[in-house]
Amino acid sequence: MHLLRRKPRLAAAAALAAAAMVAAGCASSTTPPSAVTPTTGGTATVAVISGAQPNWIWPFEPVSYYSVYNTQEFEWLMYRPLYLFGNNGTSTLVNYPLSTADQPVYSNGGKTVTITMKGWKWSDGETVNADDVAFWLNMMKAEKVNYGGYTPGTLPDNLASFTVTGPDTIVLNMTKAYASTWFTYNQLAEITPMPLAWDVTAVGATPGSGGCYLSAAKCVAVFKFLTAQASDTSSYATSPVWSVVDGPWKLTSFSATGADTFVPNKAYSGSPKPILSALKFVPFTNDITQFTGLKSGSVDVAAIGTGIPPADMAPKPATSGVPTVNPLPGYTLSPFIPFGIQYTQINFKNPYAGPMFSQLYFRQALEYVDDQAGMVDTVMRGYGYPTSGGVPDEPVNTWAASVQYANAGQGPYPFDVAKATSLLTSHGWTMVSGVMTCETPAKCGSGIAKGATATFTMDYATNLSIAAEIADIYKSDASKAGIDVTLVGQTFNTIIGDNISTNPKWQMSFYGGWVFNGPGFEPSGEPLFETGAASNSGSYSDPTMDSLIAAAETNSSLTVFHNYAAYTADQLPYIWIPDPYYVQAQKTNLHGVTYNAYFTFLPEYWYFTK
Repeated sequence: MHLLRRKPRLAAAAALAAAAMVAAGCASSTTPPSAVTPTTGGTATVAVISGAQPNWIWPFEPVSYYSVYNTQEFEWLMYRPLYLFGNNGTSTLVNYPLSTADQPVYSNGGKTVTITMKGWKWSDGETVNADDVAFWLNMMKAEKVNYGGYTPGTLPDNLASFTVTGPDTIVLNMTKAYASTWFTYNQLAEITPMPLAWDVTAVGATPGSGGCYLSAAKCVAVFKFLTAQASDTSSYATSPVWSVVDGPWKLTSFSATGADTFVPNKAYSGSPKPILSALKFVPFTNDITQFTGLKSGSVDVAAIGTGIPPADMAPKPATSGVPTVNPLPGYTLSPFIPFGIQYTQINFKNPYAGPMFSQLYFRQALEYVDDQAGMVDTVMRGYGYPTSGGVPDEPVNTWAASVQYANAGQGPYPFDVAKATSLLTSHGWTMVSGVMTCETPAKCGSGIAKGATATFTMDYATNLSIAAEIADIYKSDASKAGIDVTLVGQTFNTIIGDNISTNPKWQMSFYGGWVFNGPGFEPSGEPLFETGAASNSGSYSDPTMDSLIAAAETNSSLTVFHNYAAYTADQLPYIWIPDPYYVQAQKTNLHGVTYNAYFTFLPEYWYFTK
């Protein structure tokens, strides 16, 4: 399940990787069939799963709100990033035509970046210009610890200075030279221009009067105001702040349940303009109740990244990404393979469990009891594949290290309860009443006391039916090696809000995973595994990992990147969980609906036919 937090080194290599991913095919073409006549207007309804619905509107998101449901599927409809990635199809390249700026120009050996804006308009008549980029950069500088995409050493830390040289031009001077692909895909990708109508400290104040676009020192008061506005979800649809948009859609109604409605933004500068007259989201309790709604025809599109529950489909055919027999007559089925990884995050700061998780042998044992192949075959009915490292195994790409494809894609630690048991007993653990107990602390590892037991609590997301089944299988197999896991079900939004680095209480957290769609569309590890990264909720820290990540940021060699990828597979900063792909469904008379590997969501391409 992709209840998600959230994004080769040379330009030519990036294109090669993208081509490989395109070959994997996630969606159908957007070109209308010759016999199809689009109908202007109509309201398209899209399912949304309660507990994973949007709940934050300001693109400057804290980590507790950092998810695709808030970003790609909500904010991007209204507020376009500096550079948008993916398209209404299978591309994984930067999409300059749909971006608010032209392609960046690198000079000074990669230390200077020049960005030229296109001159699009905000709905209040303001121009989307260089000052709007400066506003974002100053906000990052002032409030980086409150931004979910922040990683120490990256933006804004690596920005020596910037200068607005003209209404549409801003020049960034970096502290050192960076690989241009990495910097575009993983740094410039974080920036969302913000209108001066937001640079205020009170509703109704003169646009720009907050002064944040001019000075980071002025951003603190503006941040406080915008955070308060974003926290007031009841005003999202009526707020004079959030009604200033530059994207193709405007919000007309918002509900805490996910029942949101959008209409076209008539001032949208980009192309294409929306064909639909409205886009409406319809909440369901989980994927099972959603399937009932699909069967009754009450919704046009299944929740993106949820699709049809595997239990309601025949097992995956060997030669097709969708079932041979369509369980939803009247709907078109499409396979959707996100460019992401799945895992159970472990909390290295937990006073009890952290010392155990800090031992590599113990993490290896936790992975050895993870029957990924069995979960794919039974729970996912074949619609999935193992995760083996910090770089996605699928769609096939040039970034993944060869070791990740060992053992049928399970990497270096395939399911083996006997190996898990042997690792524990050889490191001072003894089975007592069915639970591994530390008998020899000197062998168990630093901070692990005599009598400590391999007993943990795992929070799991309840929004999708397969999550509970995966958690149950893991619990059962772990128990065979004397690892006792207590399962606690919670909603996705609750888990990502609570299980953060400043909370030492949680131990294991299975909420889904990560799609490399921001911060960072190249699958390097700075947002997840680097010491101090905001999304590194389990507080994993390894100097070697940090240095490998840093090398990949400045060196375009695929070998350098593979060194990093292989290390993630070997070191297990997280416990890998199999990655499902989704069989999505949309009404047969609704066209232009595709499923991009980055979760790029572009309903302005959608249209009905009679």
